[in-house]
Amino acid sequence: MALAVMVGAGAGAGSIVFRWCITAFTHLFSGHADYAAAPGTGNPHVPWLGPYFVLIVPVLGGLLYGPLVNRFAKEARGHGVPEVMLAVAQRGGRISPKVAVVKTLASALTIGSGGSVGREGPIVQIGSALGSTLGRMTRATEHRMKLLVACGAAGGIAATFNAPLAGVFFAMELILGTFSAEAFGATVLASVTASVIGRAAFGDAAFLELPAFRVDHFAQYGLFALLGVVAAVVGVGFARVLYLIEDACDWAWRGPEWLRPAVGGLALGLVLLALPEMYGVGYPVLEKATADGYAVGFLLLLLVGKMLATSLTIGIGGSGGVFAPSLFIGAMLGAAYGTGVHHLLPGTAGSVGAYALVGMGAVFAGAARAPITAVVILFELTGEYSIILPLMLAIVLATVTSRLLTRDTIYTLKLRRRGIDLEGAAPGARIGAQQVGSVMDPLPSSLSASTELTDAADLLGLSGYGALPVVDDSGQYVGVVTAQAIAEALTEQPDAAPAEVGRLAEMPARVTTDQPLAQALHALLSAAGTGVPVLDPAHGSPVGWLSHQSALRAVHTAG
Repeated sequence: MALAVMVGAGAGAGSIVFRWCITAFTHLFSGHADYAAAPGTGNPHVPWLGPYFVLIVPVLGGLLYGPLVNRFAKEARGHGVPEVMLAVAQRGGRISPKVAVVKTLASALTIGSGGSVGREGPIVQIGSALGSTLGRMTRATEHRMKLLVACGAAGGIAATFNAPLAGVFFAMELILGTFSAEAFGATVLASVTASVIGRAAFGDAAFLELPAFRVDHFAQYGLFALLGVVAAVVGVGFARVLYLIEDACDWAWRGPEWLRPAVGGLALGLVLLALPEMYGVGYPVLEKATADGYAVGFLLLLLVGKMLATSLTIGIGGSGGVFAPSLFIGAMLGAAYGTGVHHLLPGTAGSVGAYALVGMGAVFAGAARAPITAVVILFELTGEYSIILPLMLAIVLATVTSRLLTRDTIYTLKLRRRGIDLEGAAPGARIGAQQVGSVMDPLPSSLSASTELTDAADLLGLSGYGALPVVDDSGQYVGVVTAQAIAEALTEQPDAAPAEVGRLAEMPARVTTDQPLAQALHALLSAAGTGVPVLDPAHGSPVGWLSHQSALRAVHTAG
């Protein structure tokens, strides 16, 4: 707990330094505290260039951060969160301490010189690197090392957005990928500590000034539901465009990597000249969109422009996050959608700002599939409890639609393109790569769903298994029943216990013969019994049984 507080304090201090660097470099390169607030104006440092200075500053910024990243910490390139997820999943939480310093400077230079990226990815990586460094210094176990990395991520998000709850859920939902009392307690301590430090430096106001939210008509919930589905398509599309442009940049560039951001800065400069609202993070533009300050056509232009500018910034080797661009894109989509339905249904649609707010959360949920984080951060930004119902509706639908469209998120897709599966074995690992079909045991005899509970208890006791598969009268697999479930039903509620075992059958996590063992272990560890059925991937019927003993036997053989 003491270490969690220390990591939170370090993340809070890091966020202050990082934001100061962004402000300083933005003023140095553009002559403004935030050029997106005055797009198209000249730079007072070089007034004779007028608005054309944006053609030069991305090149100058690239000349500074390109060699820095290439020489000292190549993992500081890009949006940062996938690297932290990989460190926790497969590297024991180990992150080089150099990353904190290099990421701070590289991301601040990228954003300050016009890069259209966010600051949440960098601060997550900065805070996580601080947590990992402290874990090494105190010789923490691997479990605690991962927890300290998550604490750093939580503290960074909390201090940057003045959203302590969002920091906690971001760390558990995206970085750790699991929820536990210990993780919750540690990340809360880190998040609160970082928030206190952040508020002392930046004040107690939210980092965005957003309009009040209300639902004017019950029919709006149907409109919000449709927005959630559309937002999922846009969020998934953003991820595809991001990596498509990154592939195009990889294909086109043949020179040294340290020079790539400077040369690519010429293309980014052309985008900024055509659409100066894309300069930097773009919060002033986002705020204006939520206040119904733009026409529908320009909102859609800003949406497409942000996708292009963010993708190009990362594709040329820039350093920055995709969380804020996701919010930006969602705000443009929601505002355009809200304006459209307001013209079609003026008495029902309600305010445009409401759709912009819901669109922000829904597009992020569609891109990252982190629904809890999306709900919490938008709630913390607005402080309006009335946002919860439509926000939850749109975000859940966006998450479900996104899962139907693609297996990857905007974060995991970056890793999968490099051949890394976070749920599989680490590259080069000696164990865990075997397919489940090669290590599973024979399938034990199944129970009929119509078997009486007392008879099922006897059969389970004789089988030597703590659980058995259950099939219906037609032989179709319906789930697994555990000895514990039967015992609880017979002892705790004997009068209300179901007559047949099929009523107690539950469907465990799906394990198939073609899955890697390392991936199937997650399902095995979460199973209530001593094993799980292994299914035929083509037909979904049980063909084998994966137990703790068979998994350990495979590990021992591989070792």
